Amino acid sequence: MAKNLDVVLLADFYGEMLTENQRKFIEYYYSDDLSLSEIAQNEGITRQGVRDAVKRAESQLYDMENKLGFAERARKIADALNVVMENVEEINKYNMNISLSREVNDAVVNIKSAIISLDE
Repeated sequence: MAKNLDVVLLADFYGEMLTENQRKFIEYYYSDDLSLSEIAQNEGITRQGVRDAVKRAESQLYDMENKLGFAERARKIADALNVVMENVEEINKYNMNISLSREVNDAVVNIKSAIISLDE
């Protein structure tokens, strides 16, 4: 079973909607990088039981994303903010080299602060 790191992102968005065991197994498998056999041994169940729980959880996470789209929306917002930040940097360079406008500088600082605050 190849590990798909998208599952970790989806678990961040929708993990609370999984059962406790599904959440735990997803965390062990993806975040802690334990094998199915290791998880089974630690939990006292069969490897197949762990595999089934992980597969069911993955399926539910993808289904929720297909219906709700929160992770994709967050990715699009992050991409857009990166574009805004790149353009703000260009405006700042132009301002520092050409016009030296205090108002433009203040606006650049405010925009950067707003973008950075979204990352916290």
